[in-house]
Amino acid sequence: MDTTEKIIMIILAAALALFLILAIVSVILVIRVLKSVNRVTQKAERLVDSAETVGQIFKQTAEQMSFVRLLRNVADMVGQRHREKKGE
Repeated sequence: MDTTEKIIMIILAAALALFLILAIVSVILVIRVLKSVNRVTQKAERLVDSAETVGQIFKQTAEQMSFVRLLRNVADMVGQRHREKKGE
């Protein structure tokens, strides 16, 4: 090997080492980003679960309120009939 071949080989070896180091750092950063994305998605899932629970509670409350409203309407109608009969 003459001098130019050695210089080219050193340059190529240095470039290969540089790209290898950059690849390792990039993989580490991608792994960190994926872990934080995983944490965010877990928090979002918990938030959705709690929102579903709140929605179910509102639904149950609305069902109970509509039942109470129905009973009140029946009581009002009975009261009106009773007043009408008393008024006669």
